[in-house]
Amino acid sequence: MFCQNLKEWEVETISQVEFKKALGNYPTGVTVITTFDEKNKPVGLTANSFASVSIDPLLILWSLDKKSSLYDAFIQTSKFAINILADDQENLCSLFASKVADRFGQCEWEESAHQLPVFPAALSQLECEVYNKIDAGDHIIFIGKVIHITNEDKNPLLYHKRNFGAIPEEFYKKVAKV
Repeated sequence: MFCQNLKEWEVETISQVEFKKALGNYPTGVTVITTFDEKNKPVGLTANSFASVSIDPLLILWSLDKKSSLYDAFIQTSKFAINILADDQENLCSLFASKVADRFGQCEWEESAHQLPVFPAALSQLECEVYNKIDAGDHIIFIGKVIHITNEDKNPLLYHKRNFGAIPEEFYKKVAKV
């Protein structure tokens, strides 16, 4: 029985490793999700688990690890902002992925008209009301109804294989030929 259980555990571990490998090889954009906590202190974290859900109504989603130190702040909020980072904001990405206590004290941010912390230099800002929260394994999925959008004429910051960077110029040359 012990050997059988060990084999099941090994398969599960291999599956998680392969899962992380597959998703780590999937290029994504990078966001910093922000809100104010119950003490009106701005909080935020880097996330690449972001996607569109619906056009009518305008819905997006992102997911948060239940072990995150910011879990309580986001679970209690009624709104949040998705700051889609530009290719010159790798420092902001790293700051909000770190364990630094006062992240907002080390960057430029402002409070939006909808009372959300946002980064004025971001590629886009999607300010959202919480539409739904879905329990999903070791994460919670937040679905947000977009109530305001700000866009800048910039290129996105990408995440691929644990690296951050801009879209290579060659990519645009290939696209222009098609």
